[in-house]
Amino acid sequence: MQASAGLVAGSHNRNELVVIHGHEEPKPLKDMTGQVCEICGDEIGLTVDGDLFVACNECGFPVCRPCYEYERREGSQNCPQCKTRYKRLKGSPRVEGDDDEEDVDDIEHEFNIDDEHNKNNNNTNIAEAMLHGKMSYGRGPEDDDNNNSAQYPPVIAGRSRHVSGEFPISNQPHGEQMLSSLHKRVHPYGSPENGSGRWDEKQDGGWKERLEDWKMHQQGNLGAEIDDSADPDMAMLDEARQPLSRKVPIASSKINPYRMVIVARLFILAIFLRYRLLNPVHDAFGLWLTSVICEIWFAFSWILDQFPKWFPIDRETYLDRLSLRYEREGEPNMLCPVDVFVSTVDPLKEPPLVTANTVLSILAMDYPVEKISCYISDDGASMLSFESLSETAEFARKWVPFCKNFAIEPRAPEMYFSDKIDYLKDKVQPTFVKERRAMKREYEEFKVRINALVAKAMKAPAEGWIMQDGTPWPGNNTKDHPGMIQVFLGQSGGTDVEGNELPRLVYVSREKRPGFQHHKKAGAMNALVRVSGVLTNAPFMLNLDCDHYLNNSKAAREAMCFLMDPQIGKKVCYVQFPQRFDGIDRHDRYANRNTVFFDINMKGLDGIQGPVYVGTGCVFRRQALYGYDPPKGPKRPKMVSCDCCPCFGRRKKNPKFEKHGDVENIQGYNEDDKELLKSQMNFEKKFGQSAIFVTSTLMVDGGVPPSSSPASLLKEAIHVISCGYEDKTEWGLELGWIYGSITEDILTGFKMHCRGWRSIYCMPKRPAFKGSAPINLSDRLNQVLRWALGSVEIFFSRHSPLLYGYKGGNLKWLERF
Repeated sequence: MQASAGLVAGSHNRNELVVIHGHEEPKPLKDMTGQVCEICGDEIGLTVDGDLFVACNECGFPVCRPCYEYERREGSQNCPQCKTRYKRLKGSPRVEGDDDEEDVDDIEHEFNIDDEHNKNNNNTNIAEAMLHGKMSYGRGPEDDDNNNSAQYPPVIAGRSRHVSGEFPISNQPHGEQMLSSLHKRVHPYGSPENGSGRWDEKQDGGWKERLEDWKMHQQGNLGAEIDDSADPDMAMLDEARQPLSRKVPIASSKINPYRMVIVARLFILAIFLRYRLLNPVHDAFGLWLTSVICEIWFAFSWILDQFPKWFPIDRETYLDRLSLRYEREGEPNMLCPVDVFVSTVDPLKEPPLVTANTVLSILAMDYPVEKISCYISDDGASMLSFESLSETAEFARKWVPFCKNFAIEPRAPEMYFSDKIDYLKDKVQPTFVKERRAMKREYEEFKVRINALVAKAMKAPAEGWIMQDGTPWPGNNTKDHPGMIQVFLGQSGGTDVEGNELPRLVYVSREKRPGFQHHKKAGAMNALVRVSGVLTNAPFMLNLDCDHYLNNSKAAREAMCFLMDPQIGKKVCYVQFPQRFDGIDRHDRYANRNTVFFDINMKGLDGIQGPVYVGTGCVFRRQALYGYDPPKGPKRPKMVSCDCCPCFGRRKKNPKFEKHGDVENIQGYNEDDKELLKSQMNFEKKFGQSAIFVTSTLMVDGGVPPSSSPASLLKEAIHVISCGYEDKTEWGLELGWIYGSITEDILTGFKMHCRGWRSIYCMPKRPAFKGSAPINLSDRLNQVLRWALGSVEIFFSRHSPLLYGYKGGNLKWLERF
């Protein structure tokens, strides 16, 4: 995915694809249909055994043998993509540093036929799974033997790595010493073998002698416990093994009085309603009946609001443990990639400068740059949004290194330069003042350029907008335009002024045609899910509104403390952060802070099954948005009896297949097996007619097939944002953002909870995100009215919490309230 390669616009249904390069000369896209080297462009070739040559077994980055051997002989000896040192492959000459590798030499061990055969088979399977990750889209089967399995998408397998904090068994002497010390730490008492031997020697003595011997044995072992302070490495490893977060219950002295107040209010409410029902007003019976109905409704809604507050909790995160576990020095960074989604529609209502500050804060977040991708959804296909994003990408080359060199907080320039704080606090670099003045001037010039673009957009020409190279803007008709994708920053060409790599920045505008349902924001978010799944496919996604910037540069790390925790992370579908706002007056006359909801209600929901999704400031697990169920623990086996004993257990049934191999007619399988078989047979019916995207949904750890070229990925990305892609699929029904409600965010989170997922509420000391609050009463009332209508709409729909989701029994009853 090459940055600044031009705007790609097209329509899959109309078989159109155009690349607009702006001022640059048109560069024809290379034919990357075959396996070619990403360095020189030549074919990769085959190994001496006739297999496809794979230089790096860690990431599978496509490199030919001449480039591989040149890099080992003259270069840094590292893979260009994952920075892992190249290992010596069979048939390659030795270079300096090969003697330090732990792998065996193929010349000295050439007669170990079994080991070599198993190793080659393992590498071959990995290479085939990675390089043939794409399904045969639009082509017939390549081999007659694979006809039966071609209808199922392949399962993507990857090389397993040792995560920091886990101790692999080593063949070296120091590895054995470390392993033995670990056993001494975990089991401070004597091993059972030695103890049993000494006990057998005392069989002839009395029980008192044996008891005294056991006491002396225990006291001796307790006195020989190892001191951790003498070994700092062991202390660090033990710290990395600790949980990444912990649950902090609210003190009883604070929560018990509140519970007593709830019970007292409930008792008084019952007495009041009993009095109202037993004393009707006969002179105005209609008015009395109306008032009683309203009072009962308000009492019912109050009860529903009070019960989730019964078990509130707080949470703490340990960012140092996250770094020790996944960012060990000398090892590849193991933090999971994150795709960030920012949605905008009308740049005149949502100022481009506000959106630019949000994008700049994302690009400058404290996270590995190669693991961050920012996608901007322009659902209005506005040329103003496109040009302002281009200016933002240029300014980011200066702003991002400034933030990281001097640890700037917050990393949105407008808020940083306007905050009335001591900006010299904790700053020790002598050049900081000079650099800050220069950066403030650069930002003011950037604001002037954005203001000029806004002033220009106020007067739309009659013939439509024209791009700088004379090409008509494809989105002149906002209701009838092709899909558009532009990669502004990325791995190729996306560097800052210091030469460091920048995160990816991608502009996306989905196709719109008359006669198609587009589903507003929910449809735009689902388009971003599919585009990101094709281009980067990060396992986690952060959703932000265009006016919500990162106030805490470590917000993504805070979320990873829950999502990557080996104990609780596998069943967490999303991590929700509270909404905080700038520009609120001191008395908060419009109640924009929503203190009761974000500081009390959400903590109570977190103590049950998790908070609701509120539309922004949320980090999702991609597999949960795809409609998959959370991983389940081992089930207890059911007792199976033979046909002669019908009184005990259940009878064993043989599988019977009816006509056409229909899954519903298959007997002898439980419901989980049937669901798995259905999903394998109906992937394209569920996710859409894109083989590359369907394959990406099976890659739990994320990533794209290394054999895919940038040209083919961009073409497929145009396909998945076409207006008819979601027809006859489960998008909006069971996958992605759910359609059919004006509060699609609450409904989307509710569907995940019904599948058995749980969510987490994270409140770091420094607010993670801040947004713009309504500045007048009418905007505030419209916002509250939309929330209220959405909640009532869900209550009376088929997704009503009182009726929906009872089949699986995964939604807790307090969560329903």
